[in-house]
Amino acid sequence: MIAQEQGADSASVIHDAMEAARARSVDVVLADTAGRLQAKRNLMDELRKIRRVVARFDPEAPHEAILVLDAGTGQNAVRQVVEFDDAVALTGLIVAKLDGSARAGVLFAIAAALRERATPLPVYFIGVGEGVDDLRPFDAREFIEALLAEEGHG
Repeated sequence: MIAQEQGADSASVIHDAMEAARARSVDVVLADTAGRLQAKRNLMDELRKIRRVVARFDPEAPHEAILVLDAGTGQNAVRQVVEFDDAVALTGLIVAKLDGSARAGVLFAIAAALRERATPLPVYFIGVGEGVDDLRPFDAREFIEALLAEEGHG
């Protein structure tokens, strides 16, 4: 765990983490940039800077850029995906609070918004509740079948 004082520059923290990983022969570094509820320009610039710092250590890095979304935010979730993808080239999504058919539509809206993307953006996990066992690997077929069954069509 690498941390600095609250308010420290995020790129500086990731630089320290990458240095520590190199010194300790650690293969994986996880950087949590939580708290980005609003996709504001300065925050996107900060994420781009983090990406550049990581790439100095490994030109292929970051190997994953995963956005965790709240399905309950609707169109804001779609906007966040588009903006974060533009800033850091997302590699996948985790969608929390996807516990009803009303919220399921966000996945379709995201897919439509990213239709022009060169590669599909996978959904790795979905959260269907508040418990630790409620975070599940996403299975598109199972998702559609559950959605249709919930609507009374299956």
